[in-house]
Amino acid sequence: MSTGPLIRGYEVVIGLETHAQLSTVSKIFSGASTAFGAAPNTQACAVDLALPGTLPVMNRAAVDRAIRLGLAVGAKVAPLSIFARQNYFYPDLPKGYQISQYEIPVVQGGSVSFLLGGQRKTVNLTRAHLEEDAGKSLHEDYHGLTGIDLNRAGTPLLEIVTEPDMRSAAEAVEYAKALHALVMWLGICDGNMQEGSFRCDANVSVRRPGAPFGTRREIKNLNSFRFMQQAIDFEINWQIDQIEDGLAIQQATVLFNPDTGETRSMRTKEDAHDYRYFPDPDLPPLVIAPEWIEAVRASLPELPAAMAQRFQTADGLPPDDAAVMTQSLPFARFYETARDACANPKGVANWLMGEVSKRLNAEAKTIDQSPVSATTLAALIGRIGDGTISHNAARQVFDALWVGEASEVDAVIEAKGLRQMNDSGALEAIIDEVVVANPKSVDEYRAGKDKAFNALVGQVMKASRGKANPAQVNELLKKRLG
Repeated sequence: MSTGPLIRGYEVVIGLETHAQLSTVSKIFSGASTAFGAAPNTQACAVDLALPGTLPVMNRAAVDRAIRLGLAVGAKVAPLSIFARQNYFYPDLPKGYQISQYEIPVVQGGSVSFLLGGQRKTVNLTRAHLEEDAGKSLHEDYHGLTGIDLNRAGTPLLEIVTEPDMRSAAEAVEYAKALHALVMWLGICDGNMQEGSFRCDANVSVRRPGAPFGTRREIKNLNSFRFMQQAIDFEINWQIDQIEDGLAIQQATVLFNPDTGETRSMRTKEDAHDYRYFPDPDLPPLVIAPEWIEAVRASLPELPAAMAQRFQTADGLPPDDAAVMTQSLPFARFYETARDACANPKGVANWLMGEVSKRLNAEAKTIDQSPVSATTLAALIGRIGDGTISHNAARQVFDALWVGEASEVDAVIEAKGLRQMNDSGALEAIIDEVVVANPKSVDEYRAGKDKAFNALVGQVMKASRGKANPAQVNELLKKRLG
């Protein structure tokens, strides 16, 4: 078990439970739609409402997605797993119980690795199990009343549970980001945190180094990485304050208020026996044959870590560059397409980490929404490489392509007159004029002052209106000055 930095003399212990909504068209035990945004209660069928006589039927596509995650994290996919009833009363839970998995989950073990401060960290997983979501209570705009929307009831979830391996809020956030990227990479979850497709519960406790685990409090429904960082940091300091004041920590479920930056107790934390789990009599054991597992394995995309290593080995990218190129599967595909089109891996990576990412971030776009395609970016990089345009001119071309002034690199170059001057004779004539006009700089350069040479280069570039090829100017000017 890892150890981390002490906070006010205490060691922090964190485990995460993540609910990933699976990207199925229909619900886990019924044929009702899982589409987001429908009018309340228009996507809740008789099975979701638990009307008498209805029976759940397992959605094969949900199981398929659970297997994908299990294989990706190196876990055991159980050949037989059991569905159980988790019994509790809540207004948005029509049956009075939630169908989940308890003693035998479908995914057992595994791990997720990520970089934190340049060091590789690994968080071990306890399990991942299939379950159905509950409905949603709506408190706004109901004149003091609460409305119940059961559209989410029965939506398929994969609950991914870690060991208590994390030792700081930063570590928990990086794990959550890595898991978020992985489920989207695998295509099993859209990762939309605003719509509740990916939400985390953080179990937080503190202890003196070497002491037994402290009493944990669970922060529910964290749906942004920024809120997760704030909530855990507040909870850590709150617990330490309680202990320092001589008070005992009570096991509880708490909520985070982003407006105040504080957590507040919601209810006393339940233990497993409070839910009275027992096998669901309406659902047979889930049996997954080896052939099914192998078929899913064959359909998996290359995983991020393996792809990043390939980019380092085959393309010569530094580890940090390779990590950025594999931040998402669409980003990696964009990089590969551009790289193949211009045979300049580092050039493509530099543009993607620079101008492209800057524009995407400013406009809150993803790489597949980029107005500049991978092949167009490759053409632009190619024009830098063959000396047609300078790096400065290339940025002007990129800006024009991004805002839709034109769709072809060469068209922008010609329209804006950005083609570099590569004619040696014409450049030599300009250099001769500059040398004659700047005798002081010439003398200083010959006396060993490098800044004087840079000044002469600047004069040549000015005289050519920025169109001279800088590398060629350097070469010809040095030759002219002897």
